[in-house]
Amino acid sequence: MSKIELNAAEKLKDAISESFRKCMESGALPKAEIPGFSVETPADSSHGDRASNAAMLSGRNFHMPPRKIAEVLRDHIDLSGTYFDRCEIAGPGFLNFFFGRKFYSDVIREILKAGPAYGRSGYGKKKKVMVEFVSANPTGPMHMGNARGGALGDCLASVLDAAGFQVYREFYINDYGTQIEKFGRSLGARYIQLYKGENAVEFPDDGYHGDDIRERAKEFAAIYGDKYLNVSEEKRNKALVDYVLPKNIEKMRTDLEKYRIVYDNWFHESTLHKDGELKEAIQRLADRGATYEKDGALWYKGTDYHDEKDEVLIRKDGTTTYFAADIAYHYNKFVKRGFDRVIDVFGADHHGHVARLKGSMDALGIGGNRLDILLIQLVRLVRGGEIVRMSKRTGKMIQLADLLDEVPVDAARFFFNLREASSQMDFDLDLAVKQDPQNPVYYVQYAYARICSIVRKLASEGIHRRDCTDAELALLATPEEAALVRHLSICTSEIISSAHDYDPPRMMRYVITLANLFHKFYTACRVEGEEEGLMQARLNLCAATAIVLRNVLTMFKITAPETM
Repeated sequence: MSKIELNAAEKLKDAISESFRKCMESGALPKAEIPGFSVETPADSSHGDRASNAAMLSGRNFHMPPRKIAEVLRDHIDLSGTYFDRCEIAGPGFLNFFFGRKFYSDVIREILKAGPAYGRSGYGKKKKVMVEFVSANPTGPMHMGNARGGALGDCLASVLDAAGFQVYREFYINDYGTQIEKFGRSLGARYIQLYKGENAVEFPDDGYHGDDIRERAKEFAAIYGDKYLNVSEEKRNKALVDYVLPKNIEKMRTDLEKYRIVYDNWFHESTLHKDGELKEAIQRLADRGATYEKDGALWYKGTDYHDEKDEVLIRKDGTTTYFAADIAYHYNKFVKRGFDRVIDVFGADHHGHVARLKGSMDALGIGGNRLDILLIQLVRLVRGGEIVRMSKRTGKMIQLADLLDEVPVDAARFFFNLREASSQMDFDLDLAVKQDPQNPVYYVQYAYARICSIVRKLASEGIHRRDCTDAELALLATPEEAALVRHLSICTSEIISSAHDYDPPRMMRYVITLANLFHKFYTACRVEGEEEGLMQARLNLCAATAIVLRNVLTMFKITAPETM
């Protein structure tokens, strides 16, 4: 919570507790234990700015109807020194409290003073958190699932950072094992076909059939010619992989940077094998009795750790499985690099991997509760009400790069954070490029630009914002002004809730509501032309709103344009 939110809640709880004590001392209530009550924000502000269940929980202790207890508490409560100026009773005994003018003026002052830091908190206590996301297969281009996972993962990392965690972004590169061997065979076949024709070599049934494989083979041939045509298959394929894989990884890096995603580290799976960490992790499992040998292979006792079946770690031919590498990678995250918590952002097709991987952390003695896995559901692209499967530019399956050619990055990042990861979503390509209020990113950005326009116009007339007195800020008394300030006041707690629930779309809902409340304020309340004190108060409110809009948009790496 912000300092004001926290102060308001703590002082109100103290005032309610003191009212209980005064009532018991005066005999208005019998002597009894005060229950553990809460102070919460009602969903409907007409029911108060804060509500408490103190009386509702007290009936049994005081042997009185909750409504009667509420009346006694209301009649004895002293709200001086709090941000509240009145208390009402609702229903069977809820206590509803309403903010006084000081709350509104202090919120505006807090925002103006904090500026870019407003909304940030120490909630996370600098605990080390890794968010691993996208981690697309480097054997081909990134698709729409990667686009959605990239936006959600990056914005989750930003929310966690704002909430006070020490956050680290990582991309895991699968550059080892059977898929790389298959990648090499696919490239090798296309390379030979360039010189000897399509029928010269049979393309692997399980190979990568995309046009990108043909294009990379041509690039290789343009440099090396037929040098690798008559060498061993192993040497040819290795040369092709050594040339193409770094190209693919660099393409991923540049596409993601265009998407405003920059990683702290690109972790290569191959290092787990080269540095011996995979063997170390497997040995730790064995030492803890979590493995056994069967049919010449080494097995993990998955059924002892929440899995539906046991899993092979080392095949009888001595090669390790993908699951073994996954365990080693997470062993590296927790044990070698000391992360307090790890969040993996996976596609929905990894559902079966969740319990298995968390269980393996229990088997290692790390604790599966320190690993969280966020599953990203499918996204469909829609244009003109129809599902789109092919890129207009290439006529092929739409890739991340194609999307960013059609849709502004601001819109892509905003739209992919409109729905929770667990929900399937339709991405409306037409709406994403619209320059009108129907487009949510335009609607929010326009609110910010509108404030900048107000400030510029007043400045052109020699009018500049100054700090206001309490009496001037108290002039902000319309329902639209009050609603706007109340929403500004919860920004910090919304960020904390977003971080706690791994729910960056919560902040999109918050900022859309903020823009809506500002537009309502703008329609109902003039800034220019009012009496100087009220004009300055409203100019201060506009400035505070601009700060919060800019802070949330900037947190999500979405621009806050001053003109539109």
